[in-house]
Amino acid sequence: MPLVNVKLIEGVFTPEQKREMIQRVTDAMVEVEGESLRQVTWVVVEEVKSGDWGIGGNSLSAADVHALQGRSAAPVGG
Repeated sequence: MPLVNVKLIEGVFTPEQKREMIQRVTDAMVEVEGESLRQVTWVVVEEVKSGDWGIGGNSLSAADVHALQGRSAAPVGG
């Protein structure tokens, strides 16, 4: 029974986008493990506080990710 943990920076993705991630990650796992394990495939989405994520020695915020995505840094509603 697989458990996939997806970590995201808080405030970047909408609830709908997170639901889609869960569906797609589950589908990808089922392609490998077989349809019979779909019902016991766990996907957990954890959000890390903006600024508490680092890459290359620098903290990364939700605004930084929004800039990479080419969209406004306005917070995403939950």
